[in-house]
Amino acid sequence: MNATRNRFTSLLKKMLQHPLALYVLFLATMTWKLGYMHAHLHAQNIDMNRLDYIIAIGSLMLASFWTWWLPRKGRTTALILLNLALTALIYSDLVYYRYFGDFITIPVLFQVGQVGELGGSIRSLLRWTDLWFVIDWLLYLPMLFITLGRKNTIRLSSYLESSWVRVSFLRRTMKRLSSGLLVCLLGLGLTIFPIRHYTTTWAAGLLTGNWWNLALYNVTGLLGFHAHDTYNYAVGHWGPQKKLNSEQMSRVQAWYANAGILRSETPSSPTASYGAYKGSNVIVVQVEAFMNFMIGQKIGGQEITPHFNQLMKDSLYMPNYYHQTGQGRTSDADFSSQSSLHPLPTGSVFTRYPDHTYNVLPQILKDNGYQTAAFHAYESSFWNRYTVYKAFGYDQFYSKKDFTLDEPLGWSLGDKSFLHQSINKMKINQEHAGSAPFYSFLITLSSHHPYTLPEQVQELNVGEFQGTIFGNYLQAVHYVDEALGQMVEQLKQDGLWDRSILYIYGDHDNSIPDKTYYEKFLGRSLNELDMEQIMNQVPLLIHVPDSKIKGMDLRPGGQLDMAPSLLHLLGIPSQEFAMMGNDLFHSNPRFVVLRSGAFTDGTILYMPSADGIFEHGVCYDLATRQPTDVERARAGYTKAKQQLDYSDKTIEYDLIRKWTPAP
Repeated sequence: MNATRNRFTSLLKKMLQHPLALYVLFLATMTWKLGYMHAHLHAQNIDMNRLDYIIAIGSLMLASFWTWWLPRKGRTTALILLNLALTALIYSDLVYYRYFGDFITIPVLFQVGQVGELGGSIRSLLRWTDLWFVIDWLLYLPMLFITLGRKNTIRLSSYLESSWVRVSFLRRTMKRLSSGLLVCLLGLGLTIFPIRHYTTTWAAGLLTGNWWNLALYNVTGLLGFHAHDTYNYAVGHWGPQKKLNSEQMSRVQAWYANAGILRSETPSSPTASYGAYKGSNVIVVQVEAFMNFMIGQKIGGQEITPHFNQLMKDSLYMPNYYHQTGQGRTSDADFSSQSSLHPLPTGSVFTRYPDHTYNVLPQILKDNGYQTAAFHAYESSFWNRYTVYKAFGYDQFYSKKDFTLDEPLGWSLGDKSFLHQSINKMKINQEHAGSAPFYSFLITLSSHHPYTLPEQVQELNVGEFQGTIFGNYLQAVHYVDEALGQMVEQLKQDGLWDRSILYIYGDHDNSIPDKTYYEKFLGRSLNELDMEQIMNQVPLLIHVPDSKIKGMDLRPGGQLDMAPSLLHLLGIPSQEFAMMGNDLFHSNPRFVVLRSGAFTDGTILYMPSADGIFEHGVCYDLATRQPTDVERARAGYTKAKQQLDYSDKTIEYDLIRKWTPAP
């Protein structure tokens, strides 16, 4: 036993004695981890090719070349610690991608205070197979202990006594410096030239006009992605501030003016619904992870959403309504619905630009005599809501501290009690406001990932899905549906039903991308188009006081459409506002753009490829539900890119503030 241990120790010491051996081991293990992470992203089945691996190795060399400037003991320790740090980064990206379908960015790190609140969701995203990420630590950690345990037998002062030793010391120092410089240059070559090849061929313009992080990652690799993100953040916040010239600003402003004209009502042929519900209360419910695929469906003979299904009979229902969120998820759905602008490609508008000016629905309605309030039974600081909601013009924001926690469930208060208490607060507010109508925005929470409701509130027999996250999701949706049903009954009993517009929609997908669940549930095989729509379509239901607007509208819509559509019903012109959404009650053709660059006009749906090449994307004919000539999507692709770009510029450069005349 001692002999075996001695041989192992001797082998480790020999490896430590050779500077190149440990470095090659570092490059090999970290490259393997990057490849392993990519294979488990399931990012549109794009495998890493030879150039991608070259970029990965070059990026690792750029991240570690400085270790060659350290003495042997310091270099060994630094490489091991760098391994730990990069492993943590790679694994964090993988876990984050499993939930958000995106990578961690600098703006996301400023939201890290919210990670503690996501504990249950994060635990559900961990896998036993993830232990492969730390298998090499079985070798590295003993190396670290052996290195730190070695004693220097020669003191530096005595070592430098003779001139010959001083010359030898200088030579070794120069050798380390030149070795590090050589590794740095080699890393630059291995990184820059392949990326340049990509960006001068199929990925031209991606580094300056990227709208999807996955496309950028497929060019730069993971470490390059983070370097690019860090550079952009540093330049944007600490470097010279970029400005749009007057011509660029005029182009963006002209775009909004044209969009406003298309939404406007002409005196000669006004839409019958325009202003038909002027002065009505408006109640908007944004339902957590509420997806369209389960509307009208049954499991075990039970309807999953019986109350929503019943409400559809006297309401307008849109099954082709798309969430348009990015990394900000729930906050993005909130922002886009209120402002009719796209969310940002990285981070959340709520945390990155909370002090910028937007034409948001609560402020517009407040300017038109409405009392405005937001309701969410969670911490007011989450997603920076307390600050944002004040800027959005809400008169009141009811957060967790304002509710009685008489139904503790999931993250906070159960939705049944939350909706009940919220309606009570609306009644009190209206009594105080006299005849003034109100706008109430409610965000539910009980159907939040990972969907673990207690058994006493689980009423569905989910059969083969019992014990799975998909089965738990169906249980959570069924509970929320019952909460919505109770809310409608309370609105009727309290005399608010016939005086209010009710607008209900889902905020984003459920973060369960496994196709096998949906195929089992729906009982049929699914293609790429099916999954794209399942994961991006959320239900929209609009009920008006006299129930005259009802039925099913199969045309496409999206969250950007909420503000202009509600303004239409209230008879408040929207053409003067910088909004990008469609008016759902206007006869104009609709165009819906997702944050990924996917879009639909109701006849086709285009899905971009992860490499960002237009021709590599897929265009589906929605009538046949089969792939069609991608050239049918070229005009829409250009239009979608421009819309995303103009929206980003509007937010980042605070253009609405610049366009708004000073009071």
